[in-house]
Amino acid sequence: MRRVCLTLPTHRACPDTIRAVAEEAAHGARHFGVEVHLLILDSSAPPVLAEHRQAVAALPRVPGVVVHHLDEAAQRAFLREVITRSGGAEPDRMLGLMLPSRVSYGACTNRAFLFAEALGCASVHRRDSDSRYQQLDGKPVFPLHHELTALGRPAAEVAGLVSRSRLDPAYAHRPVALVGGSFVGEMSVDVAEIRRLDPLVYEDVIGLSLPDGCPEIWRRNLIAESFRGAGTAAYTGDLTTLTTVSPTRVDMCNIALAREVYGRVPLPPATDTIGSDYFLLHLVHDARLPGVLHNRHIVNFHTGERRSDSGFLAYQLRFAKFLLATPQLHSVYAGTAAAGESLLDTGGGLRAGAVAALVRESARVDRVENTERLDVVDRSYRKLGGRYAEAADFLAARRERLVDEVREDMAEFALLIDAWAALVRATASKGFA
Repeated sequence: MRRVCLTLPTHRACPDTIRAVAEEAAHGARHFGVEVHLLILDSSAPPVLAEHRQAVAALPRVPGVVVHHLDEAAQRAFLREVITRSGGAEPDRMLGLMLPSRVSYGACTNRAFLFAEALGCASVHRRDSDSRYQQLDGKPVFPLHHELTALGRPAAEVAGLVSRSRLDPAYAHRPVALVGGSFVGEMSVDVAEIRRLDPLVYEDVIGLSLPDGCPEIWRRNLIAESFRGAGTAAYTGDLTTLTTVSPTRVDMCNIALAREVYGRVPLPPATDTIGSDYFLLHLVHDARLPGVLHNRHIVNFHTGERRSDSGFLAYQLRFAKFLLATPQLHSVYAGTAAAGESLLDTGGGLRAGAVAALVRESARVDRVENTERLDVVDRSYRKLGGRYAEAADFLAARRERLVDEVREDMAEFALLIDAWAALVRATASKGFA
């Protein structure tokens, strides 16, 4: 029986999301005859962890659904054994990249990739704790339906199952490597307040996330569309497109990847950096691997914690590090776009060595550019005043460290890519019960 991994990484209270994702798992098992492993990777504080354990214990038993709820202690024990079995150098350093003490959007998903490998799964389907499902006629609309329909099948077969195809026929023989949708509701990045306070400051700050040299007419459109997902349109029926999926059209709360992708290359383990977990979406697109874009968008919302003073500062740090990481990431993406299909080996798999080389090269981006980016953020936030001026002080006190961290993050990512194949092999041989 085909096994798939539906994963929910979390570090905050989300019992309602746990119950909703469990319903999605049941839908997958019931309609597709697959074994769905619901994997909850929980980094929450003890009181929240206890609440989640109660929620998991109360889930109804469903044939074909296996639930794994793992706290950080269980994750660490698993990873330590896998890393030891892989035989790589500096095991403690590798453990730190897989399970850092700080928030890492890439690392939590990398852990899901390894657990999925140990479970013998063919794909990973990721959801987020601050999201819920749209409904139609009072019933939730599950993205898993499209993911299980298309993922891993030759694009030529999937062409007859989607609403439309925009895939170059030259790629029709390749299997679908990615299925994704976006989100509706609140912006994925909490910058709406900046836009309300000063639209010009908003353009200056969000403009830092765009590639250098972007034509002005494109720049304005990209700024207007950034972090907005699919807007606010309600779901009324399916629309699916077979294509090479643009990373700007999907969100990591609504994504599924075949193991042929994540089994070759991991995500950047950068800490406190939003957007770092979109790396594989760019890689799949640039390598011309087929995907399916659908409109079963997930409803995004911002938790109360993010709106608190401490949550606001923590998020501004993650946003600032994303803006600092942008030149390095865009350097890699320019390289992968230029490489195109040469990113694939003769068997159609991603060439990890080629990707690692591009990541290492990106670390050479001029340090001065990042200090100038921090200048823009500092100047913009002080103009906004209030809590943004406090955030400017917060970032200014960490200025040199942040610039150094971003360069180190890319070097660490290259190291993880080099070690990834051995980690995947060790995980598969270990298994997980």
